[in-house]
Amino acid sequence: MAISHKEVEEYVLSMPNATLDYPFGKEVAVYKVQDKMFALISEGSDPVRISLKCDPTLAKHLREKYESVMEGYHLNKRHWNTIVLSGQLSWNEVQDLIRHSYNLVTQDDQPTPQF
Repeated sequence: MAISHKEVEEYVLSMPNATLDYPFGKEVAVYKVQDKMFALISEGSDPVRISLKCDPTLAKHLREKYESVMEGYHLNKRHWNTIVLSGQLSWNEVQDLIRHSYNLVTQDDQPTPQF
């Protein structure tokens, strides 16, 4: 089952103090906490494409394991992944990665998700 942009956005904005901004124009929704980006969603993409900050070791592992996970588009390739929500990763796994990105930005010491 495809995950809609609205579902993803609602989850991202459910993170404490998360805000939505469009600093790069109306094509890219940017989600921030404490003025730092932790998620970006390409507007109008189907399936949804979300870019998330990620621990570099986990980021590399995810790119090697899943064809729907690639280096962050127009972002630091070591610390960001772009994920095509095609169903290869479950919604629960995507939620784990959203929380992981949020925690990296807020420096909230949470365990790194296991994949």
